[in-house]
Amino acid sequence: MAQDNQANLDILLVGAGIMSSTLATLLKELDPSLRLEIVEQMEDGAMESSNPWNNAGTGHAGLCELNYTPQAEDGSIDISKAININAMFEESKQFWAHLVETGTFGDPDTFIHPVPHMSFVQGKDNIAFLQKRAELLKAHHAFEKIEFTTDKALMAQWLPLMMAARSEDEEIAATHISNGTDVNFGALTKQLLSYLDQQDSSTLTYKSKVVGLERCAQGWQVNIKNLVTGQQRTITSRFVFLGAGGAALPLLQKSGIPESKGYGGFPVSGQWLRCDNPAVVEQHQAKVYSLAAVGSPPMSVPHLDTRVIDGKKSLLFGPYAGFTTKFLKHGSFLDLPMSVRLSNIWPMLAVGRDNMDLTRYLISEVRQSMEQRLDSLRRFYPQLDPADWKLEIAGQRVQIIKKDAKKGGKLQFGTELVTSADGSLAALLGASPGASVTVSIMLDLIKRCFPEQHKSAAWTEKLAAIFPAPLKELETNAELYRNTQERSDALLKLR
Repeated sequence: MAQDNQANLDILLVGAGIMSSTLATLLKELDPSLRLEIVEQMEDGAMESSNPWNNAGTGHAGLCELNYTPQAEDGSIDISKAININAMFEESKQFWAHLVETGTFGDPDTFIHPVPHMSFVQGKDNIAFLQKRAELLKAHHAFEKIEFTTDKALMAQWLPLMMAARSEDEEIAATHISNGTDVNFGALTKQLLSYLDQQDSSTLTYKSKVVGLERCAQGWQVNIKNLVTGQQRTITSRFVFLGAGGAALPLLQKSGIPESKGYGGFPVSGQWLRCDNPAVVEQHQAKVYSLAAVGSPPMSVPHLDTRVIDGKKSLLFGPYAGFTTKFLKHGSFLDLPMSVRLSNIWPMLAVGRDNMDLTRYLISEVRQSMEQRLDSLRRFYPQLDPADWKLEIAGQRVQIIKKDAKKGGKLQFGTELVTSADGSLAALLGASPGASVTVSIMLDLIKRCFPEQHKSAAWTEKLAAIFPAPLKELETNAELYRNTQERSDALLKLR
């Protein structure tokens, strides 16, 4: 596609991570004639949140994450979120399997691997919770293979690294599901970008930044600055997607759409302990999640994970939360203060007032010594050798702050899609489990922003071919779920 001041696009996507690459690929599958461009300020794709060392790599499917099955004060456990997230991950797998089946996408071994998902708890009350949770989940077809145990001998088979040298009197329990996954979202993103680069009327532009965004007759007029030469160009695009991670909020504010009013961001950084010692790594083949500390954000749920990155196995433990005013790992310390507006200052102040426990938690996390971090890991791995572990800086997350009629503002974990009334602009805000459920989010975006095309016979037929099992049917139709999962797993080499 010619790149000059007169160029017109159908689709402009800001940010070359898993969100933009997924949406762009979906749209090109539905209409290969669409003229699109992805603009990224880094020198390559997947260098922020999608980078494999910047996230846990868990294929979030509700199998082990205890915060997806909250327990109410009356003791009841709500499993609806776990069911929904599981179905969304299966929807993602359908899309990846479709791309693999076309024969032009690449080898799934480069980005996804089977890794059991487990939950691990200590103490009578937590054991009772975990058992009740397992019983409720097992009644649903998506979780029918879940196993619960307090048998230390069985746990030693599942978790040899974690069970060595534990006290016989320690009260512990675990659940196990064998068909969990580890996903290298960085490798997946780069395969999607490579796939897009081969398509007609599809352009990837790196080392460039969107510096202006305003409405025009054709849709949006966008000013893009080349960060190497300093030169600027102006393009028009009928649709703009802001999928730039933490940088999506400032761009959303720059758009001036009424739907952006009141949104703020609360940046949370993270750190991991990483082990590459093969003698240690080979003793642990699982992603093991436990309960979060009181007052901590959901992204700080402690877990000890097998990671497979570029064909090599490592272990990650954490994350340890931190605080910085940057919205991106490679961002500016001015990101947070520059995001303050008259429309969001009250929600932001209200969140600060109502989340003192979280503030204290973040301060305590930041002040931790290496020995204190290792003590947290010893709950999982009592016999650790400190020499095997090093500290890694994880990716930056910007949690959503939004208006609330009662409290003035609330801090919202998870992801949120913000779209303009006319569907010409969309932005994705928030964090986990974003990457795992990207496909479902993008299908929702397509329905909201491209309503006429979405209803057309051509798009309906193509979507049905890519997604033979729709989201709601995955949640309710056991036979369809099993058949779809088996097909996807076979194509993705997960069996």
